[in-house]
Amino acid sequence: MSYTLTSVTIRTDNTPEGMKKIGELWADVAGGKLPILFDSAQNFQTGISPISRYSNYAGDETGAYDLSVMGVTADFFQHMEHLVSEGVYRKYDEADESGDIGACTRKAWERVWAEQKNGGIVRAFTMDYESSVPAEYTKDGKAHCYLYIALR
Repeated sequence: MSYTLTSVTIRTDNTPEGMKKIGELWADVAGGKLPILFDSAQNFQTGISPISRYSNYAGDETGAYDLSVMGVTADFFQHMEHLVSEGVYRKYDEADESGDIGACTRKAWERVWAEQKNGGIVRAFTMDYESSVPAEYTKDGKAHCYLYIALR
């Protein structure tokens, strides 16, 4: 009998140790150790995209939060686009020409933090979502990071 997980959650923060925990979690998901993209028999789950959900914030981005890696379908992204159009979330799309997904993700979060700092957005710190897409899966050959940030 094979099985899949719909999500896995860790408690972490943005310290170097926290970033290491996040990297280890993603390695376990990508490698199939945690069956979100693959079932427990190592069969790829067609139509599933991995995303990160940030929730249960202890305060702001400087404190602890829950990070869940989830497997979602295209319906999730359609729903998020609706919430963006309603003003509940703001979408950020950053790309990296060289295909470095880490650089792309850093650019996206730095843009969010800069907008916070200058008053361009007021975050709700309820649930935020991140979808980072490696260059080999994009039409333009660039790594992309899409962030959906909850607004007040």
